Order: sequence, then structure tokens, then C-alpha cells
Amino acid sequence: MEQHVLVVLPHPDDEAFGASGTLAKLVQGGARVTYACLTLGEMGRNMGVPPFANRITLPAIRKRELEASCRAIGIQDLRMLGFHDKMVEFEDPDRLDGAIESLLKELHPSLVITFYPGYSVHPDHNACGAAVIRTIARMPKEERPVVHCLAFARNVLEDLGEPDVQYDVRDFLKQKMASIGSHRSQFQIPDLGGQDVLENKELVERFGTERFWTYRFD
Repeated sequence: MEQHVLVVLPHPDDEAFGASGTLAKLVQGGARVTYACLTLGEMGRNMGVPPFANRITLPAIRKRELEASCRAIGIQDLRMLGFHDKMVEFEDPDRLDGAIESLLKELHPSLVITFYPGYSVHPDHNACGAAVIRTIARMPKEERPVVHCLAFARNVLEDLGEPDVQYDVRDFLKQKMASIGSHRSQFQIPDLGGQDVLENKELVERFGTERFWTYRFD
């Protein structure tokens, strides 16, 4: 059983599709979860349908959406680190790695969840994962937490093989769909299934399993 889980992702909503069911399951199992979100996604293009946000109001709206998502999942500790959206790859590595190192020293997590660098499509995703891996790699081997990575690049199966960990989150679809639905400026639940209410079978097929690759340090 995990005691403390640290999630490091760059944007509000990154947690929703890939990890919210797993996190809800871990919370129910007694784990404490800290979510370190690097940015507020303030450069996102989606403004709601119909639009209810604009470039000025979007950061505050996405902050509230992130907080609602964390409540839906049961995350006990949300940290918003204040880096710039779509600029993570250009951040000072010492500043970025330092923020992550501070969390690792404070929390001593047994598990860290992040993106797999090079296999996560968005530059912010890859840069975030790379910073986490870089920072943990500097730790003594015996102190390193396990790192589970989200990955969805087209060549991920070819290069990395099948996922190392698959969580059955069918019993946590209520929390997962509430997490996704919290990000109203970015997603509309009907769009996910092309209908007003997704049928349970479709929910299970599309969202009932979450997959992670374990990062193996040299």
C-alpha cells in the first residue's frame, strides 16, 4: 500500500483522463496524495462551449476547475507551483528541478506519477517528466521512489512495450468522470461519447483502465 503519492504534471486537467481513477483508488486505500501542478494552463485555447472564459479570466477559471477536480478525486494536498504554461521546456532547470527536489525532501513519497519524457506528445508534458526523472536520478538509489509514467505517443508500445502497471478503475468511474467534468472550460462530457449521457458499457471500455510505464533508472 502506498503511503504518500506525489503527482507532478504541468497542466490542470492532465490528471483527469490518465490518472484520476488510480488516484481515487489510492486515496481510498489510505494513501495521501500531493498533486504538484506546474502551471495554470493559462495559454490554453479552449474557452468553454459556448465560451465563458477569455484570455484574462482563464487562469482563475482553470484554478477553480483544478481545485474542483482534486475534490472529486479526493486529493488532500494541491500545490500550484506557478510556472508558465507552454514554457516549461524553457524554464531554468535549476529552478524547476529545485521545486521538485523540495517536494521530494518534504514528502518522501513512495510513488511518483508524471509523464514519460519523450513519449507524452506535448512539450510541457515531456519537459515536466524529464525534470522529475532528472531530479530523482540524483537521489541515492536506496532513497528513490518508484516512478510511474503516463505515455501516449504513437510509438510508445513499439519503444517501451506494454504498460508495466494497469489499474482497474471501474469502481472509481464516478470520481473520474467528475474530475473530467470539473474542467468545464476544456471538456464537455457529452463530447466524450457523442451523446448526452455516456452508457456505462462505453464508460468502462474507454475509461475503466489506467496504464503506466515504470521508469527504470540506470
